[in-house]
Amino acid sequence: MKIIVDAGHGPGTIGKRTPDGRMREFHFNSAVAEEVKKRLTAEGYTVLFSHQLDRDVPLKERTRFANSSGAELLVSIHANASGSSYSPAQGIESFIYPAAPLRTQKFGQLLQDSLIASTQRKDRGLKTADFAMLRDTVMPAVLVECGFMTHRHEAALLQSADYRMRCARAISFAITCMELER
Repeated sequence: MKIIVDAGHGPGTIGKRTPDGRMREFHFNSAVAEEVKKRLTAEGYTVLFSHQLDRDVPLKERTRFANSSGAELLVSIHANASGSSYSPAQGIESFIYPAAPLRTQKFGQLLQDSLIASTQRKDRGLKTADFAMLRDTVMPAVLVECGFMTHRHEAALLQSADYRMRCARAISFAITCMELER
């Protein structure tokens, strides 16, 4: 099975960082993506990245690549924010396209449940959104927000190797469970 893993945004995306400036969102996203790839590759999956480590890949380029890859699932990994300073907003939420088919809805819920079980963070639920990575791709696609960079405790978690590993493990688990349901 071929999977697209997208580390949302890019290394140069302005503004996507913790309020103290110590972590850019892409640092979290790409570290989790690498661990997901390592885990799934060991299980025999083919994992392709729609992002690059050295440049911000435009959304149209990411979705075009994903659609031409022949991948069967896509996960876009993100860290959330609520404003530009620390705030009380916290937790994990996942997104699917509003008109997503049942298979995508099931995968989205499985991914959300897996992340909550692994991290024990607040469950903000499975939601719908008109995001390009969800709208403009042909395979089941879910965008995950693994915590808030603007919440003091979650910002520290997002920077920790243990939390990143928990998120990667949860994402990998959901993908392998989805494959078993086929």
